[in-house]
Amino acid sequence: MTDRRSSTDRRSLLKAAAASAALLAPGAGLAQTRRDGDREAIRRAVDAGFDESVQRLKDWIAHPTIAAEQLNIEQGADYMVRLATDAGFTAVRKVPTGGVPAVFGVLDAGARRTMGIYFMYDVKQYDASEWTSPPLEGQMFDHQLGRAIRGRGATNQKGPESAFLAAVHAFRAAGKRLPVNLVLLAEGEEEIGSPNFHNAFNDPEVLAAMRRAEGVIIPMNTQAANGAVSIALGSKGIVELELVSSGERWGRGPARDIHSSLKAQVDSPVWHLVEALKTLVTDHGNTPAIEGWFEHVRPLTDRERALIAESARTRSEEEVKRQLGVQRWIDDLPWRESLERLASQPTVNIEGLVAGYTGPGGKTVLPARAVAKLDLRLVPNMTREDCVAKLRAHLDRQGFNDIEVNVSGGYNPTETAEDSRVIRAQQAVFTRDNVPFALFPRMAGSWPGVTFTGDPLRKPAAQFGLGYGSGAHAPDEFMLIESNTPAVAGYREAAMGYVDFLYEMATIS
Repeated sequence: MTDRRSSTDRRSLLKAAAASAALLAPGAGLAQTRRDGDREAIRRAVDAGFDESVQRLKDWIAHPTIAAEQLNIEQGADYMVRLATDAGFTAVRKVPTGGVPAVFGVLDAGARRTMGIYFMYDVKQYDASEWTSPPLEGQMFDHQLGRAIRGRGATNQKGPESAFLAAVHAFRAAGKRLPVNLVLLAEGEEEIGSPNFHNAFNDPEVLAAMRRAEGVIIPMNTQAANGAVSIALGSKGIVELELVSSGERWGRGPARDIHSSLKAQVDSPVWHLVEALKTLVTDHGNTPAIEGWFEHVRPLTDRERALIAESARTRSEEEVKRQLGVQRWIDDLPWRESLERLASQPTVNIEGLVAGYTGPGGKTVLPARAVAKLDLRLVPNMTREDCVAKLRAHLDRQGFNDIEVNVSGGYNPTETAEDSRVIRAQQAVFTRDNVPFALFPRMAGSWPGVTFTGDPLRKPAAQFGLGYGSGAHAPDEFMLIESNTPAVAGYREAAMGYVDFLYEMATIS
């Protein structure tokens, strides 16, 4: 029996594809004469600079900035200044934000258009004992798709960002002028929810430069293991926070850890926190139960459902499950419905629970304090401010007014129009390179793109890049450097993808 909605969605998708083709065609074009004349010389420069570029990535991996640990804050910012300056950006400087410094620079090529480039120079924490090789070593290893580099930041985000820098270096080495001007803004606290990044726009020079941009991209490895790409038209927002239960604040339980034999007589702040956490969700933790949580959630549009259906058709469910190490989706949902849920649903996730003794063996204590680390993923039209207020009100109503809510960072969802130049330019690059791609309403992950798409800039912002990597935030993070299959880009091809994207942005109508 035919699924009428699927049939309708498919027709809508084909109409939209035809419209996109019309938009891409005429000037989808590149300035053919110049691009074709320059591209081979740039490609030779990418090849010639390959070893130096990979070494640059290894050196960058060896210099981590971890905002959560206040590790290498100024050193990481200074290193980012050096990387940008070496690539040809001018007037590169650190920009105060009230937190970890941002880094700003421009590259004026005398071009008609300007492109904004967002970097993050910080990385997630790591436990070296969980890694196959030291996480700051940048060790090369054999992967089933070719040679890859393993290290913290290899794919999130230093690998693709260094490939972008390799492209910029190649333009200069080839003696070719960039087709667009560049404005670089790099932050060092993305991994803690970008609590201060928006303050970079309090700097008049930064704001004026970014206002000249056509849009903004973050370099990213967007290819799956089969080479296919999902072009995200946005991303979920996020709130990162801690819930803290303590005997001292509660007025019950111990003020300091005591012997566990006293549990028969003394309340437990840890169980108090567990009870509070239980009120936040239903359905085995899969559905937020905070009062008013879904009040502003915008349902998927017909177009978004059509995009998801097409993505489900072209992406391998088994490959995604294998990569994630999961056997079933929530509620045993079919593939397409699981993708609809992924794009449309806000979440309340426990990142970690910390209480009492966690070392080898047992230690019979009744802990005085417990902490739950949460992240809340937000969808359009939810806001960070409204969600934090609702969480606080929910805990108070449930009798947990003593539980502390300590927000460390976060921002609203990002949305970019399908017909924007930064999206159409990606489609043009992937089409010309025969890379299969599908549009997707939003990625389930988060990045501070709303800093650009929201006030005061209102610029389109998106992820772009050829290349493959995995293990972000996890042990053994890696990026493919030399691919053994034409379907998946290695480091050289990733750099050339950025070259082609900049040419597209220079000329697309």
